[in-house]
Amino acid sequence: MVADIQKYSPKMKPVGEVTGFDAMDKLEALGESQIGKMFAGTTVLLTGGTGFLGKLMVDKLLRCCPDLKKLFLLARPKKNKDIAKRLQEQFDDVLYDKLRKERPNFIEKICIVEGDVGAINLGLSQEDRTKIANEVEFIFHGAATVRFDEALKTAVEINVRGTREMCILARSCGKLKALVHISTAYSNCTVMEIEERFYESSLPGDKLIDLVETMDEKVINSITPGLLGDFPNTYAYTKSVAEDVVQKYSKGLPVALFRPSIVIGTAKEPVAGWIDNVYGPTGVVVGAAVGLLHALICKPNAVADLVPGDMVVNACIATAWKTAKDYPGNHEDAPPPDLTPPVYNFVSSTQKPLTWSKFMKYNEIYGLEVPTVQAIYYYVFMLTSSRFAYTLYCFFLHWIPAYIIDGVAVLIGKKPMLRKAYTKISKFSEVISYFATREWKFHSGNTEGLVRELCPADRQTFDFDLSRLDWSEYFYNYVRGVRVYLLKDPVETVPAGLRRHNILKYSHYIFCAVLTFVLVRLLWAAWSLLDL
Repeated sequence: MVADIQKYSPKMKPVGEVTGFDAMDKLEALGESQIGKMFAGTTVLLTGGTGFLGKLMVDKLLRCCPDLKKLFLLARPKKNKDIAKRLQEQFDDVLYDKLRKERPNFIEKICIVEGDVGAINLGLSQEDRTKIANEVEFIFHGAATVRFDEALKTAVEINVRGTREMCILARSCGKLKALVHISTAYSNCTVMEIEERFYESSLPGDKLIDLVETMDEKVINSITPGLLGDFPNTYAYTKSVAEDVVQKYSKGLPVALFRPSIVIGTAKEPVAGWIDNVYGPTGVVVGAAVGLLHALICKPNAVADLVPGDMVVNACIATAWKTAKDYPGNHEDAPPPDLTPPVYNFVSSTQKPLTWSKFMKYNEIYGLEVPTVQAIYYYVFMLTSSRFAYTLYCFFLHWIPAYIIDGVAVLIGKKPMLRKAYTKISKFSEVISYFATREWKFHSGNTEGLVRELCPADRQTFDFDLSRLDWSEYFYNYVRGVRVYLLKDPVETVPAGLRRHNILKYSHYIFCAVLTFVLVRLLWAAWSLLDL
């Protein structure tokens, strides 16, 4: 994909692809993969396998741990689609092209287990529960509701109770070597300096679970603000309480807590720039690219702690390897009951800090080289920490055009849409502004030490060394990934996108000139009335 559009960006060289044979030759020269050796002949249970990180995890485990015996995927039917249909659609994605090429029989290693992380006992049948207990050696618990505005009851059932149920299931696994609980670097966002350790929860996990199970949902909704306290949303709050559950229920188990910061598209593999969601900063990029979003309240010089999805997955797998190496069991070789599980903060701010202004600048530079044909307005985007300036920008760049265009739509018999769209955009902007107007100091010594502990082969295959990340190269691929994988705008339309961009630019200048003329006339008329 990147090679096809190189002619539209002469300044940068994209990440090149190597053939499978070249890659194997290089890896053989580096020696045996210790991670691959650890996972050889083992059975893995993965939750959240249909989510962004889960999809990448499936690819990485099956492609780079070729001797993996079996991969259990916990999944549930969704929106009139059974599990088999959902997974079939998932594996048809371009994300798995490399896996299909290198491991054509990978599907034979996948076993779908019907369940629901938000249900009691994970919604597992007794037969499946017994099979997991007898066979599973590694567990990656990544399933969670990531909606910031999720109702507290639902968020607790999935993020907190689901974590407790997973820990209970892990305890029954006689062959367990490692359980990695995937949290978030912002699980303790009420603290401005976040170390690699557990923090005291404002409410014990068991008590919160009892509360949502016994109290009427309307009452829960009414007391939610009081329960959240300084937490900005139910997602961060429940992920914090889930960590309390991990600490309590992991005693004597080989468990590790993994905290990635804001996850965005892939850096290199299996496809550079691949992403399938518009959460967080990616939503800002998409909104700005199509000409809908023109302003964001943000501290431009604050650090944007972003991490590529493929590097997150590599670090997570390495965390499981390290845990299994140190404590290869939950019985004779288990960690002492009084030993707190290790915590790994996977953040870019400690080694490769990137500000929000730099983030948008990279996107602007490389995005304007390949503008989308789906743009409805010219690219105009401002970051400001001033609430007054933000309101002013939104008034002139969001609401005035919205009312004008919706008014025209009504006159010609079309359905008005922009006002509704900007209402949603306004809500989205408020949610992300919490993280864009604050700055945290993270510690990541455990993660940096884990990089150093890898053998040369694993440093290459499971690369998560953020100190070597080139942000300029990364964003070259990222903006193209957003265009191709999210906007579904193929590279063949780049020339058409450039033409559309120029048309929208001139239209924007004409609109600004007309608006300025109208405002000047109104002010002149008002001044004339005052003179009278």
